[in-house]
Amino acid sequence: MIEVRPSQQMRDLGVVQHGAGILAERARAFDLPAERDEAEHVVDELFAAMERIGQVHPFAKGMGIAAPQIGIARAAAVVQPPGDAPAIILLNPRVTTRAEEMDEQYEGCLSFFDVRGLVPRPLKITVETTALTGETVTTVYERGLARLIHHEIDHLDGLLYTTRMRTGVEPIPVEKYRQTGHAWVYDGA
Repeated sequence: MIEVRPSQQMRDLGVVQHGAGILAERARAFDLPAERDEAEHVVDELFAAMERIGQVHPFAKGMGIAAPQIGIARAAAVVQPPGDAPAIILLNPRVTTRAEEMDEQYEGCLSFFDVRGLVPRPLKITVETTALTGETVTTVYERGLARLIHHEIDHLDGLLYTTRMRTGVEPIPVEKYRQTGHAWVYDGA
């Protein structure tokens, strides 16, 4: 039996992989409500991708995916929190405030799923998004959910989690990560 690397598995499921230019570009915001139909279409594509990925890989701590990761350069992402919580749709998201208190946890990314990286992130963030109707919505996220949301917003800004890692800290192979006893995998981030 031939073992398929996690990154190849994600590529096969339609996830754009590390090195693709779209992952390093800022995604274009939606003009809402004028582009409502397009925004809804992109969100549907994100949910379809999450469904495909979720069938082959469990995400106990939740997962997220941003439009650039499926080849769409628009400012949309979907985050599925752990458990039975409803999915969070992020359109034109922007972090407006960050707590000074940080937490450092391992993150993974569907766009380079062979490694995990130790990433410091704020324990609390305030995020502004745009509703399909055009109104601005402000939400505060904390702890693990703040990490998930922040990771996806970074994708929309053309950033990968490796840009947030401390100097001198490198991602570790997923096999080594599994031996750490830390179970923080999403995006997943």
